Amino acid sequence: MPLYEFLCVDCDQTFTKVQSLAEYDKGEVTCPKCGSKKVIQEPSTFFAVTSKKS
Repeated sequence: MPLYEFLCVDCDQTFTKVQSLAEYDKGEVTCPKCGSKKVIQEPSTFFAVTSKKS
C-alpha cells in the first residue's frame, strides 16, 4: 500500500499515513494530533523493492 505524507494546516504537524488507493481517493484524512481535516499532501520519496538484482 502507498505511503502518503501530510501537513496539518491548523497545528503545523507533519504525519505519514498508509492508505489504499480507494481510501486516498475518498480524501478523508484527519490530523492525528488535533483532529483537523485541513491537511495538505506533502511531496514524498518513492522507492521500489524488486527481487531482481541490477
